[in-house]
Amino acid sequence: MSVLVVGISHKSAPVEVLEKLALDSDGAIKLISDVMGGEHVSEATAIVTCNRLEVYAEVDRFHGSVEDLSGLLVARAGQSTEALLPHLYVHYDEGAVSHLFQVAAGLDSMVVGEGQILGQTRAALRIGQEHGTVGPALNTLFQQALRVGKRAHAETDIDRAAPSLVSVALERSAVPVEGARAVVLGAGAMASLAVAHLARGGAASIAVLNRTAANAERLAAEYAATSVPLSELSDQLATADIVVSCTGSPEPLVRLADVVTARGSSDRPLTVVDLALPHDVDPSVADLPGVELISLAGLAEELRGLEASVGVDDVRTIVGQEIAAFLAVRRQASVTPTVVALRSMATSVVDAEMARLATRLPDLDETTRAEVLHTVRRVADKLLHEPTVRVKELADAEPAVSYTAALAELFRLDPEAVDRMTRAEGKS
Repeated sequence: MSVLVVGISHKSAPVEVLEKLALDSDGAIKLISDVMGGEHVSEATAIVTCNRLEVYAEVDRFHGSVEDLSGLLVARAGQSTEALLPHLYVHYDEGAVSHLFQVAAGLDSMVVGEGQILGQTRAALRIGQEHGTVGPALNTLFQQALRVGKRAHAETDIDRAAPSLVSVALERSAVPVEGARAVVLGAGAMASLAVAHLARGGAASIAVLNRTAANAERLAAEYAATSVPLSELSDQLATADIVVSCTGSPEPLVRLADVVTARGSSDRPLTVVDLALPHDVDPSVADLPGVELISLAGLAEELRGLEASVGVDDVRTIVGQEIAAFLAVRRQASVTPTVVALRSMATSVVDAEMARLATRLPDLDETTRAEVLHTVRRVADKLLHEPTVRVKELADAEPAVSYTAALAELFRLDPEAVDRMTRAEGKS
């Protein structure tokens, strides 16, 4: 069994394609359930964000599984297979491990190092656990990925990337933060950073709008801002000097018509910062007199600079170390069931021969019998010691599938016995 990832993200597809695959929590659960219905799948879960949809599955074969998982994503996108397939990516076995660790560490995010992906990875694990679709393989993989992500944030400056992005965007603004009337759309981590930066910068007022009013109220209360219903967005646009939007909405919240209506004939300066993906703001607002639009795409150069300044190379080193360590442990684990089965077979042979000896020499005294048993067991242990040590050494150096298979074949080990040992190892 091996882990397979089939996914799509901001790196592989344009916004309009990602929007077609946007899923809420119920949709994610339904997708995971459909994946589990596949013939070759034993475990499954999915990482679902506004700019990423990745299905993780423990499978017993590659080709049929890739076709099944890709087909499920094609069906949800409502597009032809030919249209969507070029945007999908596939990672298998060691590649899947490497990809998940990079995702959890924030290396694959639109904003390198953003902390939300750790919560989203944790949510994928939790959903799988709650619905019984995550077993030993994915549980171990995701738990380790979370540890990798935490280590990356604890040992490097990658946490500085997201706050720096907000500050860089607002520093670009033609409208000074000090004294500005600001509007923030969203209540997540990026919105919190924006409100904090605006408050520290001396904004005259800050209004927080969000689809979930309770979340907007919580954020506003934290920074002495004002929570405003999302339905009053047009009124807020009429008086705002700076608008920062960073929600997970699948479609634009700040529409051209709304901005035109709110501003009327005014050409006063207005800076709109769109830090969302998919974008929250209709790009056409940039054509309106006095309106400046700052988007993630426009911050591409700054994004590259941030990567260098927050120690991304250090994070990559950490992730590389963790991948190597995880794969080494996994290779060792793949050898263990075969070694245990081999030693179990040797014990059975010794027991059978001692029983035969008891039949042929019924008058053998207990002291001699015990000494013979001890000697035979030592012979068996010595004969097995070198091949078992060597196969573990080889497992550390390279994939051990061929060595374990050869060991099982040479000693004619019962496949069911090896499977039982494997299942026992997975549960431990």
